[in-house]
Amino acid sequence: MNRRNFLTTTAMAMIGAGLMIDPRSGGFVSAANAQDATDAPVVADIVLGDPDAPIELIEYASYTCPHCANFHGAVFEPLKADYIDTGKVKFVYREVYFDKFGLWAAMVARCGGDMRYFGIQKILYEEQRDWIGTGKDTMAIVENLRTIGKRAGLTDENLDECLNDGAMAEAMYQKFTEEMEEYGVDATPTLIIDGVKHSNMSYADLKEILDAKL
Repeated sequence: MNRRNFLTTTAMAMIGAGLMIDPRSGGFVSAANAQDATDAPVVADIVLGDPDAPIELIEYASYTCPHCANFHGAVFEPLKADYIDTGKVKFVYREVYFDKFGLWAAMVARCGGDMRYFGIQKILYEEQRDWIGTGKDTMAIVENLRTIGKRAGLTDENLDECLNDGAMAEAMYQKFTEEMEEYGVDATPTLIIDGVKHSNMSYADLKEILDAKL
């Protein structure tokens, strides 16, 4: 998916106006009413593997990007088994928000904390077509995301709190915009391997790059 489709419409207009979705009524609520917080929340990096691994690989991806879903189905699992779990690669996942649904999906994934994040991520990518549907029914998508969250062990109360957290949504969007500029990322998935930008690739091609560096 190309950068010209990035958040320039509804999702960021909502956040800019301080509005978040009410997951029960389908309407919108003020972020100030959704959360009474005086300090901006800290949005942590999503990291797997040994922090001192010889190679750092950063992936920029969106939960609504079909190419990202394909990457996680065909490339990420062997990458994790062969390089991340074996201490060869430190993997950093950076969320990209093309639309409000990608943002909400990321909020649900983060709602589960570090222990649940990648489990929820796996479901979001494997069932991407199912939870997005036609992409036109906002409340159906919200309910699908809530169902995924509950399958991962979250409660309705957990999900209400997370989806109504306007301060967190703004902080996540700010982090996203800063990180996109860092490497001039303009499409997803994009891989940054030890500071060098690469486009989407097969596992064989990625393995060749990683093995050469090792």
